[in-house]
Amino acid sequence: MTIHHLTHNKIRLALHEVRPGSGRPLLLLHGLGEQSPASVPDVAAAWPGPVMALDFTGHGASTVPAGGGYSAEILLGDADVALAHLGEATVLGRGLGGYIALLLAGARATQVRGAVICDGPGLWGGPSGPTSTSFVTLEDARTCPDPYALLELSRDLRPRDYAALFARLAVENSGMEEPITVASVVRPPWLEAVLDEMGVTVGDAAQALATYCAG
Repeated sequence: MTIHHLTHNKIRLALHEVRPGSGRPLLLLHGLGEQSPASVPDVAAAWPGPVMALDFTGHGASTVPAGGGYSAEILLGDADVALAHLGEATVLGRGLGGYIALLLAGARATQVRGAVICDGPGLWGGPSGPTSTSFVTLEDARTCPDPYALLELSRDLRPRDYAALFARLAVENSGMEEPITVASVVRPPWLEAVLDEMGVTVGDAAQALATYCAG
C-alpha cells in the first residue's frame, strides 16, 4: 500500500492509498484511537475511484507530538491538508472521523462532494455552552495512539450548535441538496443537532456513497 507523506505544521501525516483508481477519491477518516484500514471497508467496496485513508496526528503512521494539545480543529487541519492533496473528494468518517468529516464538509463545501458519518469511537457529549479543558501530564506518552489524544479528544468541548453551524455551511455552499448523510446508530448530542438541519439526511452508508459517486 502506497503512503503519501504530507506536512501539517510540524506534523508528518500518513495518507494511505488503500486502493488505486481514477476519478474522484474517497477519503476515509478513522475513529479515535484507530488507524487507517489496510484494505477497503466493505461499506466502500463498490466505490469506483481511488480509496485513500488518513492517519490523524498521533495515530497510525503519523507523527505523535510531545505533550498533547489535541483539538477537533487540529484534526480538521490534518484532513484539510489531505483534501488539498486530493482535490475534490467524498469523505467517509467513523466516530471522531465522522465529526471531522462534518467540519471539513462545512469548511470546504465546494471540495467535499458528500460526507458520510458512521458509528465508531470518538467524541461524545458536549456542553450547553463553551467550557474549558483540564490539563494533565502523562508519562511515557510517545506511543501510538497517543494517550493524550485519547484523553483530550474523548469529549467535545463545544456546544451542539457548533456542529450544526458546519452542517449549515455545507448545505448552503456545496450546491448539493443533501451533502451530509448520517449512517450512525449512536447519535451523541452534537449529531442530534446536525440532524435538525435541513439538507442532512439519514441513510445507509453504502447507498449514500453510491449516490455521491453518481452526483
